[in-house]
Amino acid sequence: MTSKIVLAALAVSLLGSVPAVASSAAVPDFATSEAGNPFVDGWYADPDVAVYGDRYWVFPTASRPYDQQTYLDAFSSTDLVHWTKHADVLTTANVSWARRAVWAPAPVERNGRYYLYFGANDIQSNSELGGIGVAVADRPEGPYRDAIGKPLISQFVNGAQPIDQDVFIDDDGQAYMYYGGWGHANVVKLNEDMTSLGRFADGSIYKEITPANFTEGSQMFKRGGKYYFMWSEDGWTGPNYAVSYAISDSPTGPFTKISRVLAQDPSVARGSGHNSVINVPGTDIWYIVYHRRPLSRTGANDRQLAYDRMTFNADGTIQPVTMRVQDDFDDDNAVGWTTHGGSWSASGGRYETGSSFGGKALLDTNFTDFVQDATVVPRSASGDSGVVFRATAATTGTDAYRGYYAGVTGSGRVVLGKADNNWTQLASAPVTVRPNARHHLRVEAIGSAIKVYVGDMTTPNISVTDTSFSSGANGVRVFNTGAAFDDFAVAHR
Repeated sequence: MTSKIVLAALAVSLLGSVPAVASSAAVPDFATSEAGNPFVDGWYADPDVAVYGDRYWVFPTASRPYDQQTYLDAFSSTDLVHWTKHADVLTTANVSWARRAVWAPAPVERNGRYYLYFGANDIQSNSELGGIGVAVADRPEGPYRDAIGKPLISQFVNGAQPIDQDVFIDDDGQAYMYYGGWGHANVVKLNEDMTSLGRFADGSIYKEITPANFTEGSQMFKRGGKYYFMWSEDGWTGPNYAVSYAISDSPTGPFTKISRVLAQDPSVARGSGHNSVINVPGTDIWYIVYHRRPLSRTGANDRQLAYDRMTFNADGTIQPVTMRVQDDFDDDNAVGWTTHGGSWSASGGRYETGSSFGGKALLDTNFTDFVQDATVVPRSASGDSGVVFRATAATTGTDAYRGYYAGVTGSGRVVLGKADNNWTQLASAPVTVRPNARHHLRVEAIGSAIKVYVGDMTTPNISVTDTSFSSGANGVRVFNTGAAFDDFAVAHR
């Protein structure tokens, strides 16, 4: 893994001046990826980031079997909401010695040229050809071409497999590369040309900096004059893949583990790791960018890109990151949603469906105790539209799922019921419902207690107890009406 948002020209120090925010666009001040995680479509992993001009760039691994990992894509955005895909920014066709397992790209700009460091071939010994390479381009989107015709680091040193590099340029202009796998981490200096290794004051080229529980995925950034070293621990194919960190006064350590900062949430996603960090230039707004595995998927390469807010305590330590579930559809897509019946589309900052008898869309979540919010816009005075929760075994059909549903009806009521290939109404109450008007619908479920609110979030319109379903997916649904949905969110209670 890798990262590098803190280039010398963009570094933010709480003790010094900060650069102006690029462009006149609104500062992306979000609690999470509010337009939904994953924030891009497709199987990707190991994201690293850069800010070039007024654009944020994410360079990930194409999460595929090693023999198919022969290319790298990139994504760019001016607002962290709308993302443009740049395909094949680097391919093995432009690296003579790389044949497979091209991964964990690390982007950086220097002297008007764009560098992309990458691992290739997944070497298992010093007798194999491969390791960490460096490519260069004249533009952020490439095409990138091999800069030196061979790996920059091709040997195991201090037990560290040459993979998962991160490049960091300090305020004094010195560039460092942090890398390693197989439980060992090294740091090296990069010369001004960015294509050769320098030496430390003692004459050495490699310094081992392995912290406790290091597996791979090195990442370095600087804040408030302190150096933050992050890494991934546990196996990348399993659910416990996680991110830990250390803080030092020096870019070369020592790095003593403080704690885990990002780990799986069995309600949201598993295998959350291999991170990078975005700092919005000119601000103290930070995001952790990482990959994770959907709850319903177990394949090693079933990984997706996500980001969440990263917050610091007054002493500079990092608060544990919460993987939030939100989607305001401002990116005009519904990546991460699965539909069962009906015709669904995301546009104009909302999730729209035509009329159907029970069409539903679900996220791959598994919440037990939670609060779920959505804005519901019924498109007619007939039928009903609302939210599904604690849902399992979903298929196409009117009541083809096991779980609960709460919705507003064209006849001016809010209803709560449960489905198990049939429908049982649990309660209803009068509310004001108007077609094409926005209605804030909230469900709060804690154990067997279920409360439903419409409009007024202080007093529930419905309050019941039911023990039929204890956990499951969250989503939206219609019956005999079209509807639009917005501002969807689920949070633990």
